[in-house]
Amino acid sequence: MAVLAWLLIPLVAAVAAGLWGSWANRTRRTRGDGPELDGYARFREAMEKSHTGAPGA
Repeated sequence: MAVLAWLLIPLVAAVAAGLWGSWANRTRRTRGDGPELDGYARFREAMEKSHTGAPGA
């Protein structure tokens, strides 16, 4: 009987982890790449502006 109890502990933990994972992911909405690509474009523009002249050259 004690062996069954030790086998049930990981099973219950796995079920609980699955339930928690589905609950934690319930409010996530898929977003497009728009905001990330806009940020990358701004980053590239800033890097090109700051890289026009090298100091000491």
